Amino acid sequence: MALFKSNRAHFYHWLAAFWSGLTLILSLVLLSRYDLNAAGNAFQFVDRLPWMPQFNLQYQVGVDGLSLPMVLLTSLIVCIAVFVSWQTQERSRLYFAMLLIMETGVLGVFTSLDLFLFFVMWELELIPMYFLIGIWGGPRREYAAIKFILYTLLASTLMFMCFLAIYFLSPLQTFDVITLLQNQNNLLAGMGRPLQIALFLSLFICFAVKLPVVPLHTWLPDAHVEAPTAISVILAGVLLKMGAYGMLRFNLGFFPDMMYWMAVALAVLGMINILYGALLALAQTDMKRVIAYSSVSHMGFVLLGLAAFNPIGLNGAILQMFTHGTITALLFIFVGVVYDRTHTRDLAQLGGLSQRMPLAAGLFVITALAAVGAPGMSGFVSEFLIFTGTYGNSLEGLNHFLIQGATIASALGIILAAAYTLWLVRRVFFGPMAERWQELSDINSTELVTVTVLMILVFVLGIYPALLVDYINPASEHLLSWLPKVGG
Repeated sequence: MALFKSNRAHFYHWLAAFWSGLTLILSLVLLSRYDLNAAGNAFQFVDRLPWMPQFNLQYQVGVDGLSLPMVLLTSLIVCIAVFVSWQTQERSRLYFAMLLIMETGVLGVFTSLDLFLFFVMWELELIPMYFLIGIWGGPRREYAAIKFILYTLLASTLMFMCFLAIYFLSPLQTFDVITLLQNQNNLLAGMGRPLQIALFLSLFICFAVKLPVVPLHTWLPDAHVEAPTAISVILAGVLLKMGAYGMLRFNLGFFPDMMYWMAVALAVLGMINILYGALLALAQTDMKRVIAYSSVSHMGFVLLGLAAFNPIGLNGAILQMFTHGTITALLFIFVGVVYDRTHTRDLAQLGGLSQRMPLAAGLFVITALAAVGAPGMSGFVSEFLIFTGTYGNSLEGLNHFLIQGATIASALGIILAAAYTLWLVRRVFFGPMAERWQELSDINSTELVTVTVLMILVFVLGIYPALLVDYINPASEHLLSWLPKVGG
């Protein structure tokens, strides 16, 4: 993008659409060629290139049933975000360059099979995100961008220290993720229990910031409110999944026994996220803040699914990462549709917009139903799997019943989600309409295409979730393959 220069209208928009579209096509090719018969503990499409041999570093990438859905989600959401950004004219060359650099970093996170490469890609994503919020954001964009970068940089410092400790203190002496996962029993040999706990907690805190886990979530609402619509779409749709992916790949992959003994804490943290995020969403008066706190709530279901320690719950957690990405992207697209026409997100000033925007109102109602987990839509499937798996969790004794209790309490989040989502629909699109909204236009063709693509995916996965679960399940079973050695 930075190598091209043109004064033609929408030149950089079309260039970004081409590259993001090509990435999406390649991810679909990857999906079609993924061998389900060889799934499980085997990474596929692994590429290795020497990078810094003197430090035993290599450029190594590949995918399995955990990372492949995230690659597909990232390429889809970024392609959608390009079209959501179609009206962006200010410094569009730099804007779309940053967007594509960020896509590179996120895809690198989900495909990296070298710890050092993973860290580089994790940090690479931060730089363009900082500028995208700081330059094209709202009135408090500098504050939001700095808060975002401080939270994530401080957290990733813990991750880097852990990776160095694993390299220097482990007898394996490697950054190779495949080798570390295949020799998990030898990974921690020679490390004292206090050091193992410190490494585990440091990684967990790092990924908890990104997820985000309460009380480490406070950067998220500010970033959402100040970010442009397309960046909010990517932030909620993709970036939050990096934290959950890290927990699954490294906390569960490297420290399965500690994750097992932390199961009750995971369930409680998930319950707090679900209920606290939902209650905060009910108290907001800004459209974006309602959806931002709903993301905190819905990502709590991922933590709850992790606490099940059975394939059903873990399948639900990974599927929730994908479905939340598509549904929340839809919600933020509609926030952008409303804001572009009214120039406000204040719920007190809105109302009755369905009179002038009937198509947008109807589609938003469908999206709201998807957000609350209505049957026939993808959100229902992921939440059903999570509740089923977690209620029938694999722990024993008191811990089993404590997780069941957290699961029952978390179910209240569905009621609260219906409350704040339907309240949002009513406050924006129904009721009396202010006189100043008489000239509003309905959703345009570009916006309609982006919404339709995501809605089709929501319905397809809601009706036939096996399209994705067949890829996820072998990875879930492999992630849990250590548990008999731990729990029994």
